[in-house]
Amino acid sequence: MTPSPAEIMRLPGGERMLQGLQDWREGRTTINSCLVVIAFGKFRAAGLVSGEAPFAEAELVLYDLLKKEGHNAYGRYNSLIRELVSFGRALTRKTQAA
Repeated sequence: MTPSPAEIMRLPGGERMLQGLQDWREGRTTINSCLVVIAFGKFRAAGLVSGEAPFAEAELVLYDLLKKEGHNAYGRYNSLIRELVSFGRALTRKTQAA
């Protein structure tokens, strides 16, 4: 069963992932949409997206976007990936429990 937006919001990083899904659906390449593309298989398994990932090397695109923002791109990248892993695990548990 596909989780509702309210259910996704309760998962770690859910707000960021919902924004990423919206960005992806609207064709925007953003930090959040890159996270969706990186975990496209998990999102597809949960029924949140369909088809193939829209672009390759999303990790590199994400890192480039973070570098353009300035600050500590490496640290932010690692933090976002950890958040994505936590979200993916919670999403898998959620969809398997349904």
